[in-house]
Amino acid sequence: MRPDSLLVIPVFIPHEGCPHCCVFCNQQRISGFTEQPVHAEDVRETVQTWLKRKGPGKRKVQVAFYGGSFTGLMQTRQEELLGALNPFLEQGRVQSLRLSTRPDYIDQERVALLRKYQVSTVELGVQSMNDRVLTQAKRGHQAVDVEQAVPILRQAGMEVGIQLMLGLPGDTRTSLRRTVERVIALQPDFVRIYPLLIVQHSELAEQYRRGEYTPLSLDKAVILTAWMKQRFDQADIRVVRMGLQAGPELEASLLAGPWHPAFGELVASRLMLHRTRKLLVQVPAEGTVHLCINQRDQSVFRGMKSANVRRLQQLGLWQRIVLNTDSALPRGTVRILS
Repeated sequence: MRPDSLLVIPVFIPHEGCPHCCVFCNQQRISGFTEQPVHAEDVRETVQTWLKRKGPGKRKVQVAFYGGSFTGLMQTRQEELLGALNPFLEQGRVQSLRLSTRPDYIDQERVALLRKYQVSTVELGVQSMNDRVLTQAKRGHQAVDVEQAVPILRQAGMEVGIQLMLGLPGDTRTSLRRTVERVIALQPDFVRIYPLLIVQHSELAEQYRRGEYTPLSLDKAVILTAWMKQRFDQADIRVVRMGLQAGPELEASLLAGPWHPAFGELVASRLMLHRTRKLLVQVPAEGTVHLCINQRDQSVFRGMKSANVRRLQQLGLWQRIVLNTDSALPRGTVRILS
């Protein structure tokens, strides 16, 4: 299903279902929600409101539960929230359900309940596939839990997403590389990549103030994320998001870390520059080169504040380029016109 043909209705259940408190976690601030837990009537009202905004049209609708570990909730609580969506599914006004949970909260019994209520997509908060890093982050699960959870979800016919975090305490280029390779081996349907940010009232904030943790710089976070995306692209695994969603609550609580409201575009621009330089190496050093990109990628090609253009100028390459656009070209690609 193409992303632009899908309307995702978010329902937030901040920190529900998770008894752990990771070193980086202040879930209320990250999600931007601090109210009391939602109930069935709240879910129905949320969906009704979004459906009215949607109006007539062919876009499919998915309801997504964000923020908590859904399968860690009591079964009655899960059924309350999922059951609220039955009428919309039966009427064909909602086509699919999505939720997020921990990998150690997946087993045959839990997944059978999800299938009963027509959940089609499950995202696992994996963060890392290195047990030492997971222990330092106080995640409360191990890499083997992920390797056991994904096949169970696959056997149930569900779409599987994996959420990863870079910059965790104790993580290195080597452990990050191994995490990516182990995730690729699991062949999830999609991945989200989040650089670690330090928010107020988290254990990591105290470590940072004591000088025990140094966050990634923005530039390094962009470089590492670009490498990760490139590897997942090569493995034909979609990267559906890079960087946390901007919001006033997050920005107000942010203490340090590689934050940028357009982090994903920074990564895409870096990859575009890399692809452009790789193409230019393959052509004669003299003469004009006609490049073609999707017309919607012009700002990405130029980079934030024309950073890519400046770099190409420094390398003596920009003056050789004639840029063309083609709306039929896949986003994120660069081609040489013959």
